[in-house]
Amino acid sequence: MTEITAPPQPEPTPAQGMSDRTKLQLLLLIGIIGLFVYLLAPILTPFAVAALLGYLGDPLVDQLERRGFSRTNSVVLVFVAMSLVIILVLLLLIPVLEAQISQLIRDLPRYIEWFRSRLEPFLANNLGIETEGLLDLSQITGMLREHWQAAGGFAASALASVSKSGLAVVAWLVNLALIPVLTFYFLRDWDGLVARISEVIPRTLADTATRLAYQSDQVLGGFLRGQLLVMASLATIYTVGLWLVGIDYALLIGMGAGLVSFIPYLGTISGLVAAVVAALVQYHDVLHLVLVLIVFGIGQVAEGFVLTPKLVGDRIGLHPVVVIFAIMAGGQLFGFVGVLIGLPVAAIVMVILRHLHEQYLGSELYGLQAASAGTVSVAAEPAESASGESTGSTSANDKSPPDS
Repeated sequence: MTEITAPPQPEPTPAQGMSDRTKLQLLLLIGIIGLFVYLLAPILTPFAVAALLGYLGDPLVDQLERRGFSRTNSVVLVFVAMSLVIILVLLLLIPVLEAQISQLIRDLPRYIEWFRSRLEPFLANNLGIETEGLLDLSQITGMLREHWQAAGGFAASALASVSKSGLAVVAWLVNLALIPVLTFYFLRDWDGLVARISEVIPRTLADTATRLAYQSDQVLGGFLRGQLLVMASLATIYTVGLWLVGIDYALLIGMGAGLVSFIPYLGTISGLVAAVVAALVQYHDVLHLVLVLIVFGIGQVAEGFVLTPKLVGDRIGLHPVVVIFAIMAGGQLFGFVGVLIGLPVAAIVMVILRHLHEQYLGSELYGLQAASAGTVSVAAEPAESASGESTGSTSANDKSPPDS
């Protein structure tokens, strides 16, 4: 009879050896941290932004240190470079985007008229889709113009939201001024902060915590740094390509498609639809439509064969659905701070879930399940064997006995 043996069990980890009291204390600590973040969310925004910038810039500081620069000089160089990039983006892109949005609102009646005269008959005659009354031209244009003129652009809208009271203005300015100061300190002391956090972890959990922290850093760092570069590259490709084609809203469409590209196909599809409509309304020919398709085709080829393999790789492990849920859940629970910390928390949770899955596969519970399945399969063997023996005995009786 076949002997059933349990699968080999891995060596118990420190986490498996934790007492119930230690586990309860750990859960209580996590709950206190969550409550702390929830209560202080209104004042944590500059700290969260600075911590995110410090996390993104720390690898560059470490690389400069390995090349012989001191920590202070490395931090200064990275901080100045990051500040220049952010300032240039704000000064160059925001005015152009504001101008294109204003132009789009002025041109909106032309687009709605094209929809009514060209697209509505096509949908009705070929697909049987009735869209009459779907777009109210006067209502849409009046609403957009009213809100846009009231806002007066991005800068005016931001200023209007914080100018309701003197204290709001002061708080907004203080938070804005704190971000670069905090970012500099996070960059300078990042390695020290990580070392201090490692020191306070109980020694029974140190090895497991270090391994999980490393895996979380790989997941989060790979997503943030790699995906941000992919998004910026695609936004540049789409914007420059549509500008060469001659699309009026090249920057608006290209930036939108690039920023949404962290969700597979959504950025490409939304940008392509917008660019196709803009080309048809603006030029009324097939040539520019083909050129728009070529631009997005180049972007997809670059993303699939160059950008994603080189900048991101296969180590992310964050599904786009997880990314969207993390951002929305964080925003719902903690406001803007939750949006900033949603992805880091999601990365850590995903790593912990993988760790728990590995622990389950090596647990006695999983071994008992496998043993039970093996018992069922082995129990069927005697019946088949008996059947085989019965058949064999029958056939043996038909044969003549061997000569003695």
